[in-house]
Amino acid sequence: MTAKSAAAAARATVYGYPRQGQSRELKKAIEGYWKGRVDADALRATATELRAANWRQLAEAGIHEVPTGDFSYYDHVLDTSVMVGAIPERHRAAVEADALDGYFAMARGTQDAAPLEMTKWFDTNYHYLVPELGPDTVFTADSTKQVTELKEALALGLSARPVLVGPVTYLLLAKPAPGVAADFDTLTLLDRLLPVYAQVLTDLRTAGAEWVQLDEPALVQDRTPAELNAAARAYRDLGELTERPKLLVASYFDRLGDALPVLAKAPVEGLALDFTEAAAANLDALAAVGGLPGRRLVAGVVNGRNIWVNDLEKSLATLGTLLGLAGRVDVAASCSLLHVPLDTTAERDIEPQILRWLAFARQKTAEIVTLAKGLGGGTDTIAAELAANRADLASRAGSALTHDPAVRARTAAVTATDARRSQPYPERAAAQRAHLRLPLLPTTTIGSFPQTTELRTARADLRAGRIDSAGYEERIRAEIGEVISFQEKTGLDVLVHGEAERNDMVQYFAEQLTGYLATQHGWVQSYGTRYVRPPILAGDISRPEAMTVRWTTYAQSLTTKPVKGMLTGPVTMLAWSFVRDDQPLADTARQVALALRDEVNDLETSGTSVIQVDEPALRETLPLRACDHPEYLAWATEAFRLTAAGVRPDTQIHTHMCYAEFGDIVQAIDDLDADVISLEAARSHMQVARELAGHGYPREAGPGVYDIHSPRVPSTEEAAALLRTGLKAIPAERLWVNPDCGLKTRAWPETRASLENLVTAARTVRTELSAS
Repeated sequence: MTAKSAAAAARATVYGYPRQGQSRELKKAIEGYWKGRVDADALRATATELRAANWRQLAEAGIHEVPTGDFSYYDHVLDTSVMVGAIPERHRAAVEADALDGYFAMARGTQDAAPLEMTKWFDTNYHYLVPELGPDTVFTADSTKQVTELKEALALGLSARPVLVGPVTYLLLAKPAPGVAADFDTLTLLDRLLPVYAQVLTDLRTAGAEWVQLDEPALVQDRTPAELNAAARAYRDLGELTERPKLLVASYFDRLGDALPVLAKAPVEGLALDFTEAAAANLDALAAVGGLPGRRLVAGVVNGRNIWVNDLEKSLATLGTLLGLAGRVDVAASCSLLHVPLDTTAERDIEPQILRWLAFARQKTAEIVTLAKGLGGGTDTIAAELAANRADLASRAGSALTHDPAVRARTAAVTATDARRSQPYPERAAAQRAHLRLPLLPTTTIGSFPQTTELRTARADLRAGRIDSAGYEERIRAEIGEVISFQEKTGLDVLVHGEAERNDMVQYFAEQLTGYLATQHGWVQSYGTRYVRPPILAGDISRPEAMTVRWTTYAQSLTTKPVKGMLTGPVTMLAWSFVRDDQPLADTARQVALALRDEVNDLETSGTSVIQVDEPALRETLPLRACDHPEYLAWATEAFRLTAAGVRPDTQIHTHMCYAEFGDIVQAIDDLDADVISLEAARSHMQVARELAGHGYPREAGPGVYDIHSPRVPSTEEAAALLRTGLKAIPAERLWVNPDCGLKTRAWPETRASLENLVTAARTVRTELSAS
């Protein structure tokens, strides 16, 4: 096929789409089902309607091939575990009794069975459920979901392509099941898994699939020769199947590197590659292997992870270069659009001109269609779209929002001394112990307490004008009083004010900093039914006035125990926002750090002796390739230190991280120079405590003993057992007792019971230590 005919054949597609619906109908239906207000048939009907609405919208926009199988009640990796029959033994009876209830039991746990571990999907803020595998795992094919959803799309008269997590990525994401040796290599199960994938592919072909997409994002990470050989074997075996659909192997989030030649040689009909941030590397690598003559290349030239409008002319240039490297070039986003909000047209509070800088899922879909049209028909066919795009890009580049000389001057004046505490940790620790006088194994929480319906209603009433600011603040004062009273009665040692006034740990601060934009409907799935509205970091950042001092000081006035000041750290402010792409991340991080530094100093001046700067996203934002780690970790840890280094030695700086693989960043955790760190540990059975000990981490740590992402209440003995495990790695004088994460999403009854058990467990273990 010539380049000209390849261009004429260009089609528009996407790999996945937001699941929740325009008004988060899926979230409401699922949570209604959990509470018994919605039955299973009604939940399934809602899901069916949402899938159909998504597909119709995509087709009407000009998408030629819609994805199926990407829709999920909770998580697409969990769906894959169901598809291959990898059900943990502790959940097998529940799944056999009722497939839907068993599915949610694996995701959320029950009082008698812990859920699957949850962690971040590569370097995104989406969380997946980690498969548990072992040498005795038996895989069995269940293609019901995949076949059903394909048939639904075909029945609507649409061209549809099922999307599956690929077998290599699935195994590389998995962990050894409880009781299995920690060094068990899950990839040794590949030969056992491939026949199951073969059966699913056969079932999909029988159901009418012409193409099936197999996602292999794990191949953009550093992979050993053995892992690359496994990928080669997997796609050799699947490619040589006789009764199968055409195979499109997709990878995204970074450059493929050594994996690209492996996939290029595989007997599959197409590859889908990321040509946004990894454009140059993937293009060069594709050219180096001689391209994909006679095969399909799906070019991800629209960034599926950010919300800025595409530079259409730049993308067309990339697409034009690719025409000579494949038999057919199609246009797509770089990854699933799951990671962006649904539609900018729902936003009413963003200035119209600024709104034109933004592209959510529907706008990105339009960009993909425009690029496919331009590739196939020439730039004259999209002249109006190109002119409008140039104007939008120029408007953004020339805006005063994106360039504040005062902010830039302050950032340029930062020195290395600004990011160092005045005394080393041992001296600070002695000063803090003398000042705070905390007991052995001090107890605390991470920050937030349940966000009740009453609190959310009060915020909605304030926005709608049904109550005035005085009425709203009275409600917040009352809530803080209740939270402080409960913590004192329960016996916690370091208290928090509960964050009743905060809508979200990033958005709350973003709304008070210059350079940020807030959305009203920009919901993005974080995990399960948890959706967040990432703010948009569009310009230079500064702090006009104090953000947290007032409520922290009020809470402290209600108790003689220390109350932590609570801030979100600079890296997390970037990671959980949609960040500007017109300057280096390090520069943006330093701007945010300086704004937060002002807040830290004001908290200390107001009398706050313990200040927590949360950085749960430090590991999440770690680049996928090891060679890129040092540069990132250098500026990320500097930004944290710049935030916190201006305080006195006797002010105790805490930080918090959750739901990530911490082993890769233990040195960076050390480099933060925080006095105390709290980390997720309950689902991973104190793994992080062992990792800290192995590194020789010298400061205080609180590996969590209460998994807050599950509704189950841990017993006193369960929490005490985890503490005893933690004590094997961390000395008692440096061990804190706390939950895994904030309590915002939990209900009050389970929160009360869990924290009471946590405090009792700490007292029990203190008694054991004093008696030994």
